[in-house]
Amino acid sequence: MPMEGKDIEALIRESFPNAKITITDLAGDGNHWAAEVIDESFKGMNRVQQQRAVYASLKGKMDGAHGELHALALTTKAPE
Repeated sequence: MPMEGKDIEALIRESFPNAKITITDLAGDGNHWAAEVIDESFKGMNRVQQQRAVYASLKGKMDGAHGELHALALTTKAPE
């Protein structure tokens, strides 16, 4: 069963409570999402470290062929 945008945001928000999070359904099918996460905690981290932190917050929802979250295009950055 596909995930809803509010559920993706809630998972990310657990790890990044003060982040600015924007979730977009890319295909209108509930399976292909984009997320932009802007958080102070990303300062001093490279992009790979930032994205690993966000993927970890998804708690395995993207793991394997049977993961609830099929595709997530992820943009991360620290606030300017």
